Amino acid sequence: MKNVRALILAAGKGTRLVSNRAKVLHTLCGTPMLRLVYAAAAGLDPEEILVVIGQDAARVRESLEGHAASFILQAEQLGTGHAVMAARPQIAKHEGDLLVLFGDTPRITTATLQKLLDHHRRSGAATTLITTRTPQPFGYGRILRNARGEIDAIVEERDASPEQRKIDEINPGFYCFQIPPLIKALGKLSNNNAQKEYYVTDLIEIQRRAGDKVETVLHDNFEELRGINTRHELTELARALSRQKNLDLMAAGVTLIDPERTYVDLDVTVEKDVTLYPMVTLEGKTRIGEGTLVRSGTRIVNSVIDAGVEILDSCLITDSEVKKGSTIGPCARLRERTVIGENCRVGNFVEIKNSVLGKGSKAAHLAYLGDARIGSNVNIGAGTITCNYDGVKKNDTIIDDDAFIGTDSQLVAPVRIGRGAYVAAGSCITRDVPPDALGIARGQQVNKEGWAKRRKKSG
Repeated sequence: MKNVRALILAAGKGTRLVSNRAKVLHTLCGTPMLRLVYAAAAGLDPEEILVVIGQDAARVRESLEGHAASFILQAEQLGTGHAVMAARPQIAKHEGDLLVLFGDTPRITTATLQKLLDHHRRSGAATTLITTRTPQPFGYGRILRNARGEIDAIVEERDASPEQRKIDEINPGFYCFQIPPLIKALGKLSNNNAQKEYYVTDLIEIQRRAGDKVETVLHDNFEELRGINTRHELTELARALSRQKNLDLMAAGVTLIDPERTYVDLDVTVEKDVTLYPMVTLEGKTRIGEGTLVRSGTRIVNSVIDAGVEILDSCLITDSEVKKGSTIGPCARLRERTVIGENCRVGNFVEIKNSVLGKGSKAAHLAYLGDARIGSNVNIGAGTITCNYDGVKKNDTIIDDDAFIGTDSQLVAPVRIGRGAYVAAGSCITRDVPPDALGIARGQQVNKEGWAKRRKKSG
């Protein structure tokens, strides 16, 4: 949007969260709250989004990696007004309007910011802010109005008198400023208050005294504007977002057997006719394809599950891909960089890491496959292990199409099992097995007749 910039204040320490991390890094349904605020501002398509950072600055930058944001370091946190002052050199170069909002208000929507901006421009005000009402205004600045109902000032909780604290109209912290009058008002901002901090709220009184027009927009949804200050508030909001995500999924054709016990991050995509059983957790950038079934106790992180897959109970799948028609579990683990081909079977207590399992192959139970490239229609017997680590580096195991690996075999990498080859059960394979050959690597069996009978008698 032309002549509009956004300034997100994200330098706070989050003291009441009792955390070593910056407040805006705390996540809601898998997404840092700052990224949710950024998305709301970006929905307006402003010419620039500026983010004031301080506490945990490097990690706050990382949380917006890939997003078009410019960062301003507030080296010393001396209040919200001081944060805006830190941005003064950047914003003073421009005309137009500046939206100012806080990075700890993750439910704010683009529509509400648009409502603020539209009113601001229609009214011609120097400054416009959103207000709302709540029966529990503790912690918020109170809106002070004159006899004509116009806003005169905002008084912070700690500086308010007992009578002022009874006011239920509050300032949730969303402003739209004309930039030239804002720059002038910032020059008059002081820290003459109980906290010895510079408050952005004091700009309202400064501008009113200067004769500038200040407007308000009353918004009737306090919960949307609510800031996060405590772990309890963080949990409440995460629960609300999770509930809404589940409602959206069901409206889009997804079956949730028990929505109250199904956890889906905001960035997860689930296609229609998927069924999610209770205690399923889907995290990160996961995508679940049409018609897939995910049973109870399964957690899937940053993975792609194609259409028509069945994920049985208590599986853990991270940074992997499962192609259509395959069955995983129960109690299977797929780790980073694993690709399971079409119509495969990965069964009970099988762990696969950094490996490819070709179309129609199966590892039905009790196996570890690491750093392996496995072809199509391969059978991996129970108890098979690819011995991929030699104490210094990881080595590859290659199993070509149509091979058969017998039960309780160890394949000591680097090694290759040729197309159509067999590995006899109980073998420890240390050399390549040629195509269509049988590889056997066992100790010689010796039977001592009568040994057990004699032992029992001697006992």
